[in-house]
Amino acid sequence: MKPELSLPAEARTRDTIDLAPRFTEHDAVRLNRMFRGASTQEMLEGVIKGNLAGDLVIVSSFGAESAVLLHLVASVDASVPVLFLDTGKHFAETLAYRDLLAERLGLNLVILTPDAADLAKKDENGLRWSYDPDGCCDIRKVRPLEKALANYDASFTGRKAFQSSTRANLPRFEVDTSDAQGRLKINPLIDWSADDINAYFAAHDLPRHPMIAQGYPSIGCSPCTTQVAPGEDPRSGRWKGWDKTECGIHKPGEEPFL
Repeated sequence: MKPELSLPAEARTRDTIDLAPRFTEHDAVRLNRMFRGASTQEMLEGVIKGNLAGDLVIVSSFGAESAVLLHLVASVDASVPVLFLDTGKHFAETLAYRDLLAERLGLNLVILTPDAADLAKKDENGLRWSYDPDGCCDIRKVRPLEKALANYDASFTGRKAFQSSTRANLPRFEVDTSDAQGRLKINPLIDWSADDINAYFAAHDLPRHPMIAQGYPSIGCSPCTTQVAPGEDPRSGRWKGWDKTECGIHKPGEEPFL
């Protein structure tokens, strides 16, 4: 049975100005209760086919574990948009992996690019990453993603409880506190273990990102990603030498979308 959310998706339209939040904490609580005990597949089918969260989107970096959630969602509805931030600085291997998965899974891929005027004004020579990585991320990632997400009510993330203590108690459904319009965050893999992830890759014969085998467990833009030695933190290869751990899309301690 569909929960009576305080702001039903069907009651909202894009051609009217509505300053009320899309979703409230009350909505998130009711959705968590509704799908308590349900499998990931059952939850995805209920949310997507039941239209319980409005306009849905996945934001994917096409990184180390991305294929699992992309496959899960595509198996329910391959028309769900998959946003990819093409920063202009990605490894060629990442772009090839993106295209491979998009074709194999039949993804509705939407490629986002930085605003040309912003690049011309603030990163004309393409070297801002070398002296101001935060500014580079803001131009090439944060701004285009914020603009794109304004068109959606809810986004799927790839966060998992086992990855850190800050994510140990995250629910499946939560309201994005950084979004004034109350966008919903959905964490389908929050209760999955590393073994579950590896088993899903094997069961569905999903390809891995080719750079994982080369010592890149966390893969971002090429100028700011280096190989990681055995025993080092997986994200130690990101922005090495800088006091920086996130691109700015996520709050400190949050796992990237996917």
